[in-house]
Amino acid sequence: MNDWKTLLKEVPTNWLLEANIPSVRYFVLKDILDKPEDDNEVLFAKRQIMQTGIVPDMLQKQREPEYLESYSRFYTYKYKGLVWSLITLAELGAEATPQIREQCEYLLENSQEKQNGGFSQNTAARTGGGRATEVIPCLTGNMVWSLIHFGYLDDPRLQKAIEWITRFMRFNDGVTDDPQVPPYDHYEMCWGEHTCLMGVVKVLKGLSAIPTERRTKEINDTIQKATEFILIHHIYKRSHDLNRKSKPGWLKFGFPLMYQTDVLEILDILTGLGIKDNRMDAAIQIVIAKQDEMGRWRAENTYNSDRLLIPIGEKDEQNKWITLRAMRIIKRYDHTRVSEGEQIDSN
Repeated sequence: MNDWKTLLKEVPTNWLLEANIPSVRYFVLKDILDKPEDDNEVLFAKRQIMQTGIVPDMLQKQREPEYLESYSRFYTYKYKGLVWSLITLAELGAEATPQIREQCEYLLENSQEKQNGGFSQNTAARTGGGRATEVIPCLTGNMVWSLIHFGYLDDPRLQKAIEWITRFMRFNDGVTDDPQVPPYDHYEMCWGEHTCLMGVVKVLKGLSAIPTERRTKEINDTIQKATEFILIHHIYKRSHDLNRKSKPGWLKFGFPLMYQTDVLEILDILTGLGIKDNRMDAAIQIVIAKQDEMGRWRAENTYNSDRLLIPIGEKDEQNKWITLRAMRIIKRYDHTRVSEGEQIDSN
């Protein structure tokens, strides 16, 4: 059924299918037009991702001596460092070439904390591996998601990172859990009275990439807790005062988002998990209201994308990535659930 398209002012599919961004074309064929992975058009678009546009340009820049020397600043070199480039390549649908696998291995060796498996902002100078005091949830979630994309799901190191999430992730909503022992004693912004929402989103993103049949009870329990934590905030509001916005910046859409997030990414993750809940309705309405007369969405936040090795998109211009994500959300969500006539402040 195409009822969801009635929520669009115009249907921008042909625009998204243009050849200039093969990654977008690939995802539109799969996620909007429902073509199977072995369809000839899909296979051609997937090959094009690696042959033209941002992905091969990024990989070329990463081979330059200056970039190779920056490997040790994999997290702190924002947003050109190895962590951010690997996340971006995964977002663009890149395949795991030998160069990309070498980068994955570098991060597993130098960012992953050896004992418990979370990912850290810096390498431990004495012991190697990630520095235990700088392991953070948002980075761990992002790395789990990226490494799964690049084929590491069965790798014991990746399984250890997933176990870190299910073992340590907390969902504090105004009360500090005790005891404040490692890792909870390091970062108030991550583990304080209110767990960092961005950390919750990235952890959920990482776990959502695990195929349903591969999810253990612990993984499913963590997905459920993270989902409910986001839903009690109605995506972008304060859970204890729903008349107030938690993060106004989340209403300004961007791509890619690195450790940050926005309403669009959160809804993309939730709808990808099949979640349909009336606490999402206001956020869905905001997404629908932001399209222009051509049924396209514009980039409102380019803080991250402006600083990549290859910048993606211009602020205030129509953006194919954001439009793709918005269409995917609207298509997945039962449009009859969205209340009509309610005025939503999307500023």
